[in-house]
Amino acid sequence: MTPQGATGRRPDGAAFAIAAFLIAIGILMLWDGSRIPSKAGYSGVGAGDVPRLIGIGLVFLGLGTAYQGWRNPGPPRPKQQPVPLLWLLGGMVVMVATIHTIGFVLGATILFTCAAAAFGERRFLRAIVSGLVLGLFIYLVFDVLLQLNLPAGPIEMLIFGR
Repeated sequence: MTPQGATGRRPDGAAFAIAAFLIAIGILMLWDGSRIPSKAGYSGVGAGDVPRLIGIGLVFLGLGTAYQGWRNPGPPRPKQQPVPLLWLLGGMVVMVATIHTIGFVLGATILFTCAAAAFGERRFLRAIVSGLVLGLFIYLVFDVLLQLNLPAGPIEMLIFGR
């Protein structure tokens, strides 16, 4: 007897992998939350209650994901394309490796341009300008307005004098 709507396909292995990951993180949070001393005040809620609550939620989400993977394997997945993933990973690696020398704005521009290329954008000049504007805006909000220090490079020094 096959489940309703099933097409004879095997259960979804990816769903089981995701379910195992969710359950493992949930159990880790339950264990970690149980190690926090319970100093519940007048409300009866202590510092360890939130990690335990999130852990319980993650375990239930994992169980639900496994159930759905068993009952509804879903449509066949398309073949994965490695090039977009390489664009994203390359952009992140370059940003992390150079952010302290070139600054946040140029690092964000590189990451944005690589992400745009990963999503199929081939007008690189447009992506570079968009990334530069977005990086400047984010730098302005976080570093200047919120005063959360981001790495400054030549562009930040030139515009903001930092």
